[in-house]
Amino acid sequence: MTEQTLAAPIDDQQDRQRGFSRYQALLIALLAFTQFTIILDFIIMSPLGAILMPALDITATQFGVAVSAYAFSAGLSGILAAGFADRFDRKRLLLFFYVGFTLGTLLCAMAQTYHVLLLGRIVTGLFGGVIGSVVLAIITDLFPLHLRGRVMGFVQTAFAASQVLGIPAGLFLANHWNWHVCFAAIVGLSIAAIAIIAFAMEPVDAHLRLKQDRNPFHHLIATVAQKRYTLAFAVTTLLATGGYMLMPFSSAYTVNNLGIDMLHLPTIYLVSGLFSIVTGPLVGRASDAFGKYPTFVFGSVVSVIMVLIYTHLGHVSLATAILVNVLMFVGIFSRMIPSQALMSAIPDPSQRGSFSAISASLQQLSGGLGSMLAGAIIAQAPDGSLIHFDRIGYVVVASAIVSLVAMYFVQKAVAERAGKRVV
Repeated sequence: MTEQTLAAPIDDQQDRQRGFSRYQALLIALLAFTQFTIILDFIIMSPLGAILMPALDITATQFGVAVSAYAFSAGLSGILAAGFADRFDRKRLLLFFYVGFTLGTLLCAMAQTYHVLLLGRIVTGLFGGVIGSVVLAIITDLFPLHLRGRVMGFVQTAFAASQVLGIPAGLFLANHWNWHVCFAAIVGLSIAAIAIIAFAMEPVDAHLRLKQDRNPFHHLIATVAQKRYTLAFAVTTLLATGGYMLMPFSSAYTVNNLGIDMLHLPTIYLVSGLFSIVTGPLVGRASDAFGKYPTFVFGSVVSVIMVLIYTHLGHVSLATAILVNVLMFVGIFSRMIPSQALMSAIPDPSQRGSFSAISASLQQLSGGLGSMLAGAIIAQAPDGSLIHFDRIGYVVVASAIVSLVAMYFVQKAVAERAGKRVV
């Protein structure tokens, strides 16, 4: 059975048409909205840090554990579920994990103590960490290759949308009511999405008619054992570790160290998110025009400079805080987009799914490790300010420099396979 056959349930001989049918448009919007809620639930912990730590009377280390708990559980569940993802109707699989994610978020909303919140983050990660791979599989099954790029473009706007709409809205709810309302709002949105998935989405089960004669565990082991992938997995780990060290404590640092009050904190996330919507496509074009690795080098240089500036700031104006955050986002996007493009050229076609699953799990696990490491490095002064935040900056810079060198050998290997000098 070919890929085009798998796409047949919704294509209806429209494989060569450029537009989407009504059902396709509904499905794209639904998958994008699903991703929006998943990403929002994860990144909302960062801006809520300045509220959660005093509200639950927890230390920066405990908050880092709460953030990393999601990442660790998501990483473990992702790699465990990867071998079984092709053995069930993808609609039912999506519903199963999405309901579990919603219940975990509900537990967070009801939490009155740190340990209940921690349990909620673990449950949410166990189910939410798998949904991204299920969404990708649905897109691959139901949309032909010539439409898939556009579909992924729409679905990936979920990150920017969560930054632009979700975080400011979440902080508004937290400032005017309490932090529980933020998670309750995500639960409400998720319940609406579950209802639409259950009643409007058609089964996605054409892949079940394919012959499955290979043990999924053997397939994953074969991918892990592939020596050619080792360096790529190492770079993935480095990139995620550095990013996750700064993100969880950014709101607490902005409020307590930079002197930006809670009412103006959403403005920083809003403006940064709006710039990210513009920056992403521009970076993608630049990486194609000038090469992936040169763009990655540019992003690494910008990131190193801005991280050193950011982690050494004292009290600054709102405009300065916004400018520094925007430039950091430029550096981050200029690293992540070309690195992902290079990574996609590494695996063999027969191992792309397992390679992506392992990479995603490594991102979550290394991100969780980074959050815990950051929480162990920094401490909180009596006035609430974070101490030793500059040390986190040095660790992030060191990881960026090592990943820059490692990525050189990655792009060299990709170029040799492609028979080109510049990638």
